[in-house]
Amino acid sequence: LTKAMENSTQVKLFYLFGLQETFINKSVYFILSLITYLLIVTVNLTLIITIIQEKGLHEPMYIFLCSLCINGLYGTAGFYPKFLLDLQSDVQVISYGGCLTQTYVIYTSVLCEMSTLTVMSYDRYVAICRPLLYHTIVTSLTVRKLLLFSWCYPLFIGIIVVSLTVRVPLCGSRIDKIFCDFPSILKHACLPITINQDLNKFVIVVHVLQILFIVFSYCQIVRTCVKSAKGRIKFTQTCVPHLITIFIFITVTLFDTLQGWNNVNITLNMRNAMAVQFLIIPPVLNPLIYGLNLQQIRRAVFRKCNPHKIIDMKC
Repeated sequence: LTKAMENSTQVKLFYLFGLQETFINKSVYFILSLITYLLIVTVNLTLIITIIQEKGLHEPMYIFLCSLCINGLYGTAGFYPKFLLDLQSDVQVISYGGCLTQTYVIYTSVLCEMSTLTVMSYDRYVAICRPLLYHTIVTSLTVRKLLLFSWCYPLFIGIIVVSLTVRVPLCGSRIDKIFCDFPSILKHACLPITINQDLNKFVIVVHVLQILFIVFSYCQIVRTCVKSAKGRIKFTQTCVPHLITIFIFITVTLFDTLQGWNNVNITLNMRNAMAVQFLIIPPVLNPLIYGLNLQQIRRAVFRKCNPHKIIDMKC
């Protein structure tokens, strides 16, 4: 596949110029990046293993959370290993096939994150607004279908975008970022990229619809929860963490999308710092926010850490 992609263009290598302003502090960035990646792997794996092993956590909300953490590991795996190698090299290069692979992984991870957050908002809507029908509506079959949607849609769209990108002849190989993405590649297109831009607009429209659905769901949830003290407690425990995650993710990805397709007049370091936030903040905060706020997960995690102690945790 990589060989076929390389044969479709004259560009064999891409040069990543995102680290040009950080040569002096590369060792510091390497240590910080390594610690961040190890933290991401540790907290996400902890939550994934806990949810898989604890039968009491085999409920839709925790299953979707497990999917969110798996996606966090998937997306960061497309960035951190290559970035850590670049921090140890004098010249940052990546093959054409490697660049498209990295782009595909990061791009589909972003789409999957958005789809999973949308699915989770639907689950919370049914659980809080229609509790008596929850187990009738959100069956095991429904959970499988929602998981299938949250993963298959991003992977399928990613394949289409890569296929369209491969067909575009390129007249340059400079990428002013620390990782590959579709806007950076397509800026070197020798021919018009109308189809690629139309597909990007379609994806943006889908994202907007997902955001509107999330907003609608939480408007209904808030209306239901304010009616009782028990509802407000349930909203605080299960929905506030979800809203924080959504807000952070949408903010950082929106910035990266806008600065990717438009020339933003900011320094290279600032652009990189902002662009990489969606590969740092959500993968770290997702398991921490949910793990600290959901009592069932706290109990399960501490029970594994202290197998010989009986821990009585109270909200």
